[in-house]
Amino acid sequence: MTRTIISISDEDKKWLENYSRTHRQSAAETIRCAIKQYQLSVKKNEGKRILRNTAGIWKDKNVDGLDYVETLRNEWDSDES
Repeated sequence: MTRTIISISDEDKKWLENYSRTHRQSAAETIRCAIKQYQLSVKKNEGKRILRNTAGIWKDKNVDGLDYVETLRNEWDSDES
């Protein structure tokens, strides 16, 4: 595990100490948990952003999705021969 130094406000430091004491864990563990939670939140939001940006991209296509997939699969099968 890598050690690092961070600068936080006095108010944040007091909150961190109180929270950590209440939850019976070190300040370092509280920070590690917060970072993990933040990472999960960012990943979740990235997925939502991708869905938002790609929603409806086929709405103007006059192609049945199942037929399209079958055509692609047939192309793949013929490429393997």
